[in-house]
Parts: sequence; structure tokens; C-alpha cells
Amino acid sequence: MDEIQIPKKVELQTKLENEKIVLSKGSTTIIVGANGTGKTRLAVYIEEQLKEKAHRISAHRALKLNPNVNKIPEKSAKTYLSYGQNWDGIDVSNRKNYRWDNNSYTHLLNDFDWLLQYLFAQQNNIAVANNQKLNRNEKVTNSKTKLDILQEAWETLLPHRKLHITADDIQVSAVDNEELYSASNMSDGERALFYILGQVLSVDDGSVLIFDEPELHIHKSIISNLWDKIEELRPDCSFLIITHDIEFAATRVAKKYVIRNYYPTPAWDISEVPESNFDEETITMILGSRKPILFVEGNNNSLDIATYRYCYPDWTIIPKGACKDVIQSVSSLKKLSNEMPLLNLKCSGIVDLDSRDEREIEQLNNLGIYILPVSEIENLFSLTDVAKEILKLNQYSDEELLNKLNGFKSELIKYIDNELKDDKLDEFVVKQVRRKIDNYLKNIDLSSKITSTDMKKSLLNEISTLTEQKIETWISEIKNEIQRCIEQQDLDKLLTIYDNKGLLAKSACVLKGMRNKHEFESWIMRTLKGRNKDFIDAIRQKLPILD
Repeated sequence: MDEIQIPKKVELQTKLENEKIVLSKGSTTIIVGANGTGKTRLAVYIEEQLKEKAHRISAHRALKLNPNVNKIPEKSAKTYLSYGQNWDGIDVSNRKNYRWDNNSYTHLLNDFDWLLQYLFAQQNNIAVANNQKLNRNEKVTNSKTKLDILQEAWETLLPHRKLHITADDIQVSAVDNEELYSASNMSDGERALFYILGQVLSVDDGSVLIFDEPELHIHKSIISNLWDKIEELRPDCSFLIITHDIEFAATRVAKKYVIRNYYPTPAWDISEVPESNFDEETITMILGSRKPILFVEGNNNSLDIATYRYCYPDWTIIPKGACKDVIQSVSSLKKLSNEMPLLNLKCSGIVDLDSRDEREIEQLNNLGIYILPVSEIENLFSLTDVAKEILKLNQYSDEELLNKLNGFKSELIKYIDNELKDDKLDEFVVKQVRRKIDNYLKNIDLSSKITSTDMKKSLLNEISTLTEQKIETWISEIKNEIQRCIEQQDLDKLLTIYDNKGLLAKSACVLKGMRNKHEFESWIMRTLKGRNKDFIDAIRQKLPILD
């Protein structure tokens, strides 16, 4: 077991502390950080602290595999691999000069030849030793070479490929085709697997292997299996992974830390990932962000998320699915921030309007959760000011623009009116009232009740206020408000009530002459990515102002 004290500094604090990282035999520790947070500098710092025991694989590594390397003695190859040079008396104090060319942070590590020389030499020495035993009629033990073990692991991870290793060459074939080709022609991913497995097998017993971005060139479907295999092959070693790949980090059972910043002293704003109600990928993303967190409804692939990311560029947007998940996430993160103030976590949430009344909106605002001004986020693109900016992109004259905008409003209101005729109106009202009832029941607070009798009494008292008259009032209010909006041609107000996924398709047709919703969504995404200022500003002005 090895302990490393990492100089720790939190933003706005002048006092330095230490974050202790324990590297245990047979286990992996993961440090996650965004670009620019000093990950590589930390890898170098830990390597220098551990001295001889550390073997670091740089993120800047050459993967040119030349199976025809000159063959040299095993000891010489191992010294080259460890220190970058070979002479009598060389030791770890020379590593920075020769392995890293006096530039530990950005030097391109080019040690694949030495790795192959070491593996070939080790294989040759075992073969010679076994041959001498045979000549003396001694029993030959089944001693696998490191290349044998590497081949088995490589072929397990890539079952469609086979390695063909001889005393002085490495070739490859497909499993179902014996046609051989040189290992130098392997794909980047195949060479990366060979290189990493070779490095793992070549280090001394009890080493600490430091990998800076081990996932480079390796397909996501393989990386987790690779790490399982590495831990299986070297239970005597400990492993430190430094990466920006949150998804990969979340798949590993490991002690995890997050870096948020680097200071030249040197020091890092580093914290262990705490226990929380979040999944590991989310909490790692939260801790690694240098921006406040904004939880929103939707998923990573949705138009919603793109809209939020371009309209709130100073926030890290995290989609959490449904409204209840957003509320839970904000509450959980605020609780974690109160328990661990040094993490300096700030967050808010945004949810759809969803028939909420002023009292419910105020309650959510008090929790740091803000409400969209429309029933659902898709309706933003049908609001008058946003629609106007969409039409402007068609280069209409002022008069044409006004006529097109008025025509759009009339068409959309007519569409909504037709969608709410007769039984459809009743169905829509029932859906809205059902939401109100659901919100009403969810907001019954029984947290202060200690006994079951008190809880039952309070619950029945609250439910008793949900009378037939109240429900009839809700029904009348919704119907009357819809009717008023249609009569007064108040599209923006109507969009606070009406929600229907078909509405965006209608807007696409009227505003852009597009045939379907998906075509319109793609156009919106492209326009957002193009950072059209007037378009983004029009949307942003309709969104909540966050504290």
C-alpha cells in the first residue's frame, strides 16, 4: 500500500491542505478532470513522489509497432523501458532526463520498440533455459512467457483476431482466415491494446502503474473488459487512472477523485467522490464542473438540452428525465453542499409549467427550481417573439414579416382550436385537471407529523379540501381561459396552457414550410449551433433568470 499526499487548494481559500490518496495492491484508483484541470501535472507529481515504484504511461504516446526491432539483452531492454536510456548505474533519478526528455508533461512517449525488445528477450531467455533443461534430461515446467500471456489476453479481448508470435516476429490474422499480415498493420485500437497489456506485464512486482487517459484509441465496448483483465493479470500491482472520460470512470469499481482546478504552487482542487443519491457518472460530472449545475427535464439527445446549453452557457446542464427527478436532484445536491461546504456546489433546476398555479410555482422557486413560461419547452419555438426571429432568417421585408407573423399566429390558433373541438376539449381538460389533482396531492406536507393518528388526521383534512366544487372550478377556469385566448388571438397565453407534440410540426410547416417535426428540430439545432445571436436571445428572454 502506498500513500500520496496531494497538495489541495479550494478556490477563494489561501490555506493549503492535503488530500490523501491510498493506492492499494490489486485495486484501481481513478482521478477524473476536465481539460485544463492539471491532470497530467498530477500524474507527473505522483510519479515523482513514488520514484522507482511508479511506471507512468503518458497520454502522449506513440503506437508504432515494429515487430522487426533489433534484439537486445533482456536487462538492457528493461532498463531502456524504465528510464529511457541504458548504462551501468542508471537509476530513477535519470528518468526525467531520458524517458521524458526533461519535459514530463508534454513529451511524446515513444517506447514501443523497447517494450517489444523486452518481451522478445524475455521469451528468448525462457526458451533457452527450457532447451538447456531438455538437454540435461531435466523436467521442463510449463512457464509461460509474457508474450504468451499477452497473446491470450489480447485474443480474449479481440476474439475475431489471432496473433502469431515467433522468436523474432509478430503477425496477425482473422480467426476465420489464416492469411497473415504484419503486426505493424494492426489498427490503432489493436496496437493500443497490445501496448497497454505489454506495459502491464513488464513492470516489476508491486509497482504502481499510472495511466494518463488509457482509453485513447480503444473502443468503449472493450475498455471495461480490458481493465478487468489488467487487474486479473497483475494482482500484485496498484493502478492509478487519470482520465476525462466520466462514462468509463463510472463503470469501474474504484475509489474515485475529481479535479476541478490546478494552481502553480503546485496544488489541485481535488475531492474524493462522496456517497450521494446520484449515480456515479452524474456526481463525477457535478464535482468536475467549474460551473454551477442546472438540472432540467429531458435526456441528452433531446432538443431541450441543446436549447438550455446554448441559452445558459455559464451553467453545466444535466438532464434528469421527469420533473420529479429534477426536484429530487436539486434537493439532493443542496443537501450535499450543506454537508460538504468546501465542495462549493451551486445548482438550480428548470421544469415545465405543467398546469402549476402561483402557489406551486412559488414553492418550487423557494427550492431553487424555476418554471418555464410555457406548458412544455417545445412551445418556446411557437411564441410570437421567437417565431418572429425564425421568420426573419427568411429575409422578409418588414411588411412581409408582419404579414407572415400574423398569418402564423392565426394558423396556429386555428390549429389549436380545431384540436380542442367537442370531445377533444373535454379530454384535454381532464388531462389538465388530473395534473392539478396530482400536484395538489404531492404538495401535502406530512413531514411534521410524528404519530400515525396525527398523520391520518392531517391527510384526511387536506384531502377534504379537494371538493367537487374545487374540481368544477378548475374545469371552468381552464375552459374559459382557452376560450378567451382563442377569441382574443392571444397565442402566447394559449401556449402556457396547451401542450401537444403535434404543435411543433404545425409550426414547422407554417414557419419553414417543413414537412415534419424532426426536420424542424434539426433546423433549430443547427441554428443554435451556429450561435445565431438574435435567435438565441429571443429564446433566452423567455427563459427564467437564474440566481
